[in-house]
Amino acid sequence: MLADLEELVRCESFSADHAAVARSAEVVGALGTRLLGAAPETIVIDGVTHLRWVFGTASVLLMGHHDTVWPPGSLKDHPWSVADGIARGPGVLDMKAGLVQMFHALACLPSPDGVCVLINGDEEVGSTTSRQLIEESARGCAAAFVLEASADEEGALKTARKGTSRYEVVVHGRAAHAGLEPQKGVNAAIEAAHQVLALVDLAGSMATTGGTCPVLGAPTITPTLLAAGTTLNTVPALAKVSVDVRVPTLEAQDRIDKCMRGLVARLPGARLEVLGGRRRPPMEPESSAELFALASRIATELGQGPLRGIAVGGASDGNYTAAAGCPTLDGLGAVGGGAHADAEYVEIGQMVPRTRLLAQLIDHATS
Repeated sequence: MLADLEELVRCESFSADHAAVARSAEVVGALGTRLLGAAPETIVIDGVTHLRWVFGTASVLLMGHHDTVWPPGSLKDHPWSVADGIARGPGVLDMKAGLVQMFHALACLPSPDGVCVLINGDEEVGSTTSRQLIEESARGCAAAFVLEASADEEGALKTARKGTSRYEVVVHGRAAHAGLEPQKGVNAAIEAAHQVLALVDLAGSMATTGGTCPVLGAPTITPTLLAAGTTLNTVPALAKVSVDVRVPTLEAQDRIDKCMRGLVARLPGARLEVLGGRRRPPMEPESSAELFALASRIATELGQGPLRGIAVGGASDGNYTAAAGCPTLDGLGAVGGGAHADAEYVEIGQMVPRTRLLAQLIDHATS
């Protein structure tokens, strides 16, 4: 398993580099072919390479992704290494170790019949090209197991996830000389500041007017990237505010979308344009309840101790499978920490136990 993991990590697969993702798909596909005894269907959509295996009539979907957030050349500063029971390298936790565990879990079974394996190449950027594949594969399945990393360093599973929306508020003002006649301009930067404060107020109102969930908590509306202006002596004619939204329920997602579309400019002469919208729907706790109970029972039988389930703010392709009506359990991949960060690592000693847990889950779900 370590040798397989090293091979995947050493093949860089930055989401935005479609050629690198294609090379990674070849390496992942070869690994799956060796362990599963069958070559994958290679699906390229808008330049992004995805892989799918289907064995018989699928009732269980195994989900993973082979793209990472690490730009080309990251191996130079974050080389593959193994020391003191820890494996490191770009994408080792998110989620190349999960892919290795997935393939080896299936290889442990007498037959992969009843399983669909879908590994996409654009999860880190929202699964734009693969969403339809994911939803089509999930419909009709009795269970989806997502091989994203565990929720914490103790191996907790992810039993609920917030949904996501992304917006860009574009402010149109009017340029003018900042020294000679600033009064003739409409300052898009000032209008953007008004909109940031309006977004803060919206987040507060959602938290107090029924937008919360007992498990996932309140929605969050977070202005992130801000840009305005062209030169130091010009009243800005254009400003942009990017907004990250996380929601516990579909109802909250719809309400926030309506409020975003209803933002009103405060300065006379300013005009707003709201771009973007809903992305991943929430994975609500009901979608994972029965599968988590099954996983807990199996973990006890395997002597792996009591499992814990955690609701998280981050989204994954599990949001799509759950929204498609497929019971979904997430976070079944590697145990470690530091995803997307310099310290990303995997606990090697947990790889085999997690693989055994997944194998038993698949066996129960397909029988």
